Amino acid sequence: MRSKTLFSTLGSAILLSACSGAQAVITAELEVEDPDQGGVSRAIADLEIRLFPFDRDALFDSLTRATSVPEPAIPDSVLQAQAQVQAAQERWRILEGRWNTLRDTLQTITDAMEGLSRGQARYRLLFNEFGDLESEYNRVESQRDRAFRDFTSLQAQSIAAADAIRIRRMNWADEAFADIGIAIDAKLQASGLEIVYDTTDANGLVQFEVSPGEWWVSARYELPFTELYWNERIDLSRGEPFPLTLDRGNAEERPKL
Repeated sequence: MRSKTLFSTLGSAILLSACSGAQAVITAELEVEDPDQGGVSRAIADLEIRLFPFDRDALFDSLTRATSVPEPAIPDSVLQAQAQVQAAQERWRILEGRWNTLRDTLQTITDAMEGLSRGQARYRLLFNEFGDLESEYNRVESQRDRAFRDFTSLQAQSIAAADAIRIRRMNWADEAFADIGIAIDAKLQASGLEIVYDTTDANGLVQFEVSPGEWWVSARYELPFTELYWNERIDLSRGEPFPLTLDRGNAEERPKL
């Protein structure tokens, strides 16, 4: 796996090569629920990770303070609508899972009844069990369909509300951060370094070799309704590789509009 730069020039490649010697070994993982094991850590593969030789967030914060118009806030109503969508989706998924289980169980009972005589005790037991489960199956199917309709309706309302504030925030950012490219170029010129990036492998691992000094590890990971954002400062020196794990513990979870 080879690190790449956002500005691939021969001069920068020579500069990085001449100054190399410090290594950062970064692992990205996310804790998820496993039906059998509970909470387990899962590697985040194909996650783009960037190393900045400066704090990019500080640049954005500086430009934000310089603007005369504050950034439009996300209304509580939009966040509440997204929470309602998430809850509705979870209810639908639970009912869908129960419906699938009941469907498979009814099919198993049907298969077991084949070849049995109606006069056999086992047949009668299976027949009664089928009747009980069939009633639940029909009830859960109705609940599942209603939950799905609720979810899709809430989702449509949430998207419409989020679109309005997203456009306002994008227009504000276009104006407030119009000079971000100039600011980044100035930082890169002052440091004599480049922004380095690569993606994690199937094990959620990526390794960088860069110049010793201060670096900021930046990455984003999208969840269904939010995103995880990392901007971690690390001090690299020659010698042992510097390990860093990106997970929920050191991430900022942001609303996703």
